Amino acid sequence: MFLLSEMQRDETMSVKERKARGKGASPMKTGGKAGILVVDDHPIVRQGLADLLDSQDSFFCCASAGNLVTAQEAVVAHKPDLVLLDLRLGQADGLESIKTLKSRFGNLRILIISQFDEAVYAERALRAGAMGYVMKDQASEEVLGAVRTVLGGEVYLSRAMTNRILNQNFASKFQPRAAAVEKLTDRELHVLQLLGIGTSTRKIAVQLNLSIKTVETYREHLKQKLGLANSTELVHYATHWAEHRVQPAHLSSPAAV
Repeated sequence: MFLLSEMQRDETMSVKERKARGKGASPMKTGGKAGILVVDDHPIVRQGLADLLDSQDSFFCCASAGNLVTAQEAVVAHKPDLVLLDLRLGQADGLESIKTLKSRFGNLRILIISQFDEAVYAERALRAGAMGYVMKDQASEEVLGAVRTVLGGEVYLSRAMTNRILNQNFASKFQPRAAAVEKLTDRELHVLQLLGIGTSTRKIAVQLNLSIKTVETYREHLKQKLGLANSTELVHYATHWAEHRVQPAHLSSPAAV
């Protein structure tokens, strides 16, 4: 049985339960609605998503969490029908978060909601175990439609992303070589992001809990896969790539490589 701190209890409690507790009442019954766990490290975003979900007749926010630990506790406590998961939770890698949740809760349905480019992350999220990917800048009805789709047992991707995948599959018959970045593993992509914003090898090692030697090995893999001759070209490539991608807010500030 999980013992939560008072702060964690507030974090994993549903919007309706918080209102009920404030009135001295017991947690409200779901009335047959599907319960959704909202996981995002920004309280204002959690509140906004919870309010949006609670406005619907067929589902509601059963709980919310700000990190992977409390998210797992909330899954055990509330048994949600779906987890609406931000791709980045503080220092955590969202793709690894998906894998962690799926390894522990095999039948859990996960829908990613993110500010990060779906062209880069959507397929990776599906491979990690998610059932859908929706951008945070989409209209509310688009987000709700994604929730309904995944609750219905189907995979959700935007029309643009679906067309992109179909076109890629068709083109792959004539273009065997994929785009350079798409060759990278999830960890290599994360290292590329960090290099792109100027994070030093030592800081990357600390942030990802790796040895410096392991990070240097990832740098070598990046050079090989991206066809780059040396470390200078790698840094230039990473910087250029980073300038054209939405970067995680938690990543380190620039430092000398």
